[in-house]
Amino acid sequence: MSEATSTSLEQEWIVLQNNIEALERSCLLIKLCTVTLFIATAVFNFSVAMMVGLVVLMCLQEAIVRTSQARLGARIVRIEAMIKQPLQDEFSAFQLHTEWLKERKGVVGLLIEYVSQALRPTVAFPYVLLVVFSFALSWGQSPY
Repeated sequence: MSEATSTSLEQEWIVLQNNIEALERSCLLIKLCTVTLFIATAVFNFSVAMMVGLVVLMCLQEAIVRTSQARLGARIVRIEAMIKQPLQDEFSAFQLHTEWLKERKGVVGLLIEYVSQALRPTVAFPYVLLVVFSFALSWGQSPY
């Protein structure tokens, strides 16, 4: 592998890793905002449907961010493999979107990616608890 290719791959790895960490912080912020909004809706006696709808919406928002993060992670794994290979073509670096377009699964595939990210335990856990809390807070009240 040429020095220019190695440097380009290393540069791409660093940029992608920084973006993955930034997306991780974004997901944490989404969770914190969800808890804050949940508390506000509980204080103001919003209906269960409104509270659950808000929680589901925020969960889906995090799933969208997690899907982007997963794409970057998959590219980083490929970059790491390319860095290990002794012979590599000079056009291997900076191909994130080209690779994604080749593997793109269409609208249905994208929706499946979002749902699969939302169902991951680390993503779903706080949202499921908030939905349960929504029903617990409204026990004995009208759901609408």
